Parts: sequence; C-alpha cells; structure tokens
Amino acid sequence: MDVTTVVIGAGHAGLAASSFLRERSIDHVVLERGEVANSWRRERWDSLRLLTPNWQSRLPGHHYDGPDPDGYMTMGEVVDFVERFAVATAAPVRTSTTVTSVSYTGDRYHVVTSDGAFRARTVVIASGACNRPVVPAFSEAVPAGVEQFTPFDYRGPEKLPDGGVLVVGASATGVQLAAELQRSGRQVTLSVGEHTRLPRTYRGRDILWWMDASGVWDQRYDEIDDLTRARRLPSPQLAGTPERTTLDLNALTGLGVQLVGRWAAIRDGRALFSGGLRNVFALADLKQQRLLDTFDALGLVDDNPPERFAPTTVPAASRLQLDLRSGEIRSIVWATGFRPDYHWLDVPVLDPKGRLDHDGGVLASPGLYALGLPVLRRRKSTFIHGISDDARDIVEHLAGHLAGR
Repeated sequence: MDVTTVVIGAGHAGLAASSFLRERSIDHVVLERGEVANSWRRERWDSLRLLTPNWQSRLPGHHYDGPDPDGYMTMGEVVDFVERFAVATAAPVRTSTTVTSVSYTGDRYHVVTSDGAFRARTVVIASGACNRPVVPAFSEAVPAGVEQFTPFDYRGPEKLPDGGVLVVGASATGVQLAAELQRSGRQVTLSVGEHTRLPRTYRGRDILWWMDASGVWDQRYDEIDDLTRARRLPSPQLAGTPERTTLDLNALTGLGVQLVGRWAAIRDGRALFSGGLRNVFALADLKQQRLLDTFDALGLVDDNPPERFAPTTVPAASRLQLDLRSGEIRSIVWATGFRPDYHWLDVPVLDPKGRLDHDGGVLASPGLYALGLPVLRRRKSTFIHGISDDARDIVEHLAGHLAGR
C-alpha cells in the first residue's frame, strides 16, 4: 500500500503528529502494535499517576476539562484522555499492527508489518523512549532465591514475595515504588545514585507551574550547552498524589526506607554499594536550590515568600554491602531507567549505543523523523503537554521535505 507518511506508534506523540498531518491534508497511517495508548495500558503499575497536574494535560485542540484541575490522572484516565483525542481527530490508526522492518530504497521507505507492507515518502518514529527497561549486566549474578522485577513486571506490592525489597534507582519510578512497598509493610532498601530532587509544591504552587512560568521547559535543544547530558538526566523525584506531597529521600527515610549508595557490583552473592552518599546528596540539593533561585528571580509578588528546604539527611551509617543469600532481601526491583527499541529499523541512523542520532527529531535519512524522545526539541518534549510544539515543528519540516524545500 502506498501512503505519503507512516507514523509508528499511537501514543500521544504519534497522535499529535497525525493531527498536524491531517491539518495539512497529508495522507498518512498510524501503526500501533497494540491499542491506542498501549504503553499507558500495559507497561505501568496499578497505582501510578501522572507527574504533571491535570491542567497541564493538553494535546493539539484537546485539553483536560474535568472537575479536578490540580489533581493527577490515573493510568485509566490517561488512556481515556488519549483515546478521546484519537477519536476527536479521526486519527487513521491501525491497531494490532506490529512494525517488523523499516528500510529505505532511495526514494521511498518500505515499512513491513504483521498486517502487510507500506511504501511511504516519509516516516515519523513515535514509538517512545521507554520500550525496554535497563537492567545492569551483573543482575545475572543475583542468587536464584531472590526474585527480580522491572517496572514492566511490577503491578503492586501483593505480587512480590514476602520479605525485604531492594529497589535500585532513585528517580521518579524508584522513589514511588520504594514508598509504596515500604507502606505495604515490607522493609525497603533503596540504592541511590545521581538524582534530581524537587519539591512537589513551591510557594503555594505546583513545581511544574514554576517550570512553565520560568520558561525552563520551553528551552530549545539548540540552546542547551550540554545536550547529551540534558537528554540523559534522571527524571525528578516527584509523585502525583491527591495530597500533593513531596516524595524525596528525606520523606522516604521518614517512612523507614534504608538508603545505600549506587549498586556497583556483585561479588560472591554480595551486593556492593558505592560510598559517597554525602556528596551525591549535596549535589542534588545544590541543583534544586539553583532551580528555586531561578524561580525566585522571576520577581513574582504574592503572599508566599521564597522557601528553603532542609538538606537531604545522610544516614549515620550507610551499608556498603548486603548479603543477597541471607534471606534479608527476597526481591529486587530494577528502577534503573529505560531505553528505546529499534531492532526493526534497517536504516543507518543509530549511534553506537542504539539511540537515534537526530537533530531536533530530524534524522540524516531524508524524510525520516522522530518524536517523543527526551529533550527532542525542548526540555518538555517527553511530557504530554510538551508534544504539541514538537509535533508541529516536525510536521512543518516534513511538509517542506515533501514540497522539495
């Protein structure tokens, strides 16, 4: 089948691209391996809520209009939100259609799927940045008696065996799972490396309101000094809860979570952790304070003066090793990040680590584009509310390519 554009992925990024393609009368098809908003349906744990407040949930011509603008959507609500957008824009989605190969013949892309093949002048890859959990190679040395999980496997505390849990990674996923498991009655040990500390609210407003108001999230990729680092920064320690509470390491310590350093290796069944937690904490505290100073410099006058937060408390004695054969730890949850999966992409546009090598979502192969990756064109690129600007830019470039510009 011939079509001008193939969009791969029917999440919020692919559907945003579809809406702008439709606006420009560019014929296209959106291919989805599962259902619309598939990753929100299948690859999230049960209690997860969006990190962004409801008022910030918006797609092209579509926004949250419910009764709780300051709340945070559940996964079911996110799925409904994205589904309604797909219906409203009449997106030409083909569900249960897995892409198995994309190749370039010199003037067309050949897209092979589980339901036939397509020839297209342009392709937009919107398959997401979190297709596979990242787990360190030394996980293979974990003793057989300790069960291992990733955020894709985890649904809730009841699915884990009784006993202690080691959560590895202290970004948004790690701190949320550590808190949930500790509250369930298990003793949680959290392995902490580099992280981004943020309060849930600042001076009476959601911290993400400040990110918007300050222009931080609108910063373009070509204005960032160290773009590679910006694209790999850990997600902030935030949770979307009705109480709008801060979930940082101090909060976890208050719940009884035990903190250890970054997991460095396994030797003879023992997990070995790095020292230097004091330095790791100090760096995260410093970065938080610099960001809050940026917000204060906006000069907004209200009844809420600038706030200062207590530094992260360093444990009196942090363990440097843990015997995984002792029975103290019965399960491990790897909250160590995610990576995209492009095993089906037969076009030479990947860097040595398997990531797309792109310039603001424009790839070196003519007519090939990407959406939905970290800091693709702006700092807000991976968030639902951040996709509209990126998708508009990409489709504008795509239309210029089709016109021979």
